[in-house]
Amino acid sequence: MMIDSHAHLDSERYDGDRDAMLERAYAAGVRGILSIGIGDGPATMHQALDLARAYAKRQGVPKIYATAGVHPHEARLADEAAMEKLDGLLAEDGVLACGEIGLDYFYEHSERDVQRTVFGRQMAIAVGQRKPIVIHCRPSDSSADAWDDTLEMLDRDWKGTGLGGILHCFTGELRHAQRAMEMGFLISFAGNVTFPKAQALREVMAEVPLEKMLIETDAPFLAPTPNRGKRNEPAWVARVAEQVGEVKGISAEEAAARTTGNFESFFGLG
Repeated sequence: MMIDSHAHLDSERYDGDRDAMLERAYAAGVRGILSIGIGDGPATMHQALDLARAYAKRQGVPKIYATAGVHPHEARLADEAAMEKLDGLLAEDGVLACGEIGLDYFYEHSERDVQRTVFGRQMAIAVGQRKPIVIHCRPSDSSADAWDDTLEMLDRDWKGTGLGGILHCFTGELRHAQRAMEMGFLISFAGNVTFPKAQALREVMAEVPLEKMLIETDAPFLAPTPNRGKRNEPAWVARVAEQVGEVKGISAEEAAARTTGNFESFFGLG
C-alpha cells in the first residue's frame, strides 16, 4: 500500500484517461493521493476538491484528498477575492492542507517581493483554518536564495503555530531539511531522486529519518527512471518507494508502508 503525497490530478493532461489512470494507480497499490489544488491559478484552485468529491464513492481507485493554494508562479494573481476563496476552501471537509505555496526564484513568473507577500498571506489564512502547509521551493541556478528566504519566513511566521507541513519534491541540502524537520515538516521525495545525476539528493535521503519521509510523483511532472520524459502518473510512485528502499536498505514494501503511515499519522487519518 502506498500514498502519493503530491499529484496534480486536475491537469488537462489527464482529461482523456483520468479514470484509467486512477485505476492503474490502484492496481499498482496506491491507496491514497493528495491532489494539489492550485489549478492554473486562483480561478481554478477548487478543482482538486471537485475531483476528490467526484471520485469519493468510486470503487477501484485511490482515496483522493485535496489541498488548496496559490502557487508562487501565480502569486501576481492573488487578489483579495483569491484569498477569500482560499479561506473558504480550507474550511471544507476533505481539504487537508494549504498548498502548494512558497517561493520560486528559478522562473520568477511573479516578482520575488510579490511571492513573499502572497506566501505570508497564505500562511496566515492556513493558521486561521488550522491547516498545515505544502511548500514549493525552487532557488535560482546559482544559489540557495529561495531556501534561505523560505526557511526564514517559516521560522518567523510558521514555526510557532505547531502545524507543520510538507516540503514537496525536496531538492535542497541536508541543512535545509534538518531546519524544516525541526519545525515539524515532513520531507517528500519525488521521481527526480531516481535520476542518474541525483546522487547528492540520494545522499540527503539517506540522512533524513524514515519517520520524517513521504513519497510523491508530482504527476504529471518528473516521471521517474525508466519513464523519465513521459507523462508521470501516481502508479509510478512505486519507483520512488523502491528508491527509498535501496537507499535505506529496506524492502520497497516496507518503504511504502512506512511512508504511508507517516502520511496518515501527520494528517490524523486511519
